[in-house]
Amino acid sequence: MKKLTLLAAGCALSASALAQTPTEAPRVSGLRSSTDYAPGTGSDSRNNGFGIKAGLNSAHVRGDDKKNYGDVGTYQNFHAGAYAQFGFTDKFSVQPEILYTRQGFEGSSMARNNTGKYFTRLDYVQVPVLLVYNFLDNVSVHVGPQVSLLTKVREGGQERKIADENDASGNPIYGYSYSSLDYGLAAGLEARVGPARVGGRYVAGFNDIIKDPTRTGTQAIDNIKNGAFQVYVGIGIAN
Repeated sequence: MKKLTLLAAGCALSASALAQTPTEAPRVSGLRSSTDYAPGTGSDSRNNGFGIKAGLNSAHVRGDDKKNYGDVGTYQNFHAGAYAQFGFTDKFSVQPEILYTRQGFEGSSMARNNTGKYFTRLDYVQVPVLLVYNFLDNVSVHVGPQVSLLTKVREGGQERKIADENDASGNPIYGYSYSSLDYGLAAGLEARVGPARVGGRYVAGFNDIIKDPTRTGTQAIDNIKNGAFQVYVGIGIAN
């Protein structure tokens, strides 16, 4: 976690140095500042374009029932996808994205037959829609809502259905199912260096990961929610 935070902070500081005016620091050949782009919302505005991005997740869970999992830890994996950016001033723009992201957590639960510690991996198609504000020449803050569709679940290395399954006698195997939809907020910083982008953000899910628990006599497991720190690099295909 510390490494991810230091990486994102270092990227932002580096881009801030590159964003200084020519009187403050030498201009780096090939880098475009805001004054090199057409103002407003035209096709040559720096706040219009699209590209691809990919990076790392450090995912975890939040919520009242987190305490009912033993040895709770983070789960590291990746995210990747594409973004588009639509500017409406020199400073403000909207950036929708579509990402494939792997989140989850590590821990043990009495609601599962496996009493040891295991990884729960949750694969989502995630769509954030972010308001972007360029507070420095090549550094911006991003914040906005997101929705996520759950596509796959793996528990302890074994793939399972999102809905609970029944055994041969018709009884639930797990006693709980997963929420197919999540929604929440994302916020972070991004630095631009020429066509490249480097950033970090935190994404917080508001919906419970697990729903419809039917087991009795065990500790509750349904009030847990997604959270993840993300760092990424991107490349602009246009602007």
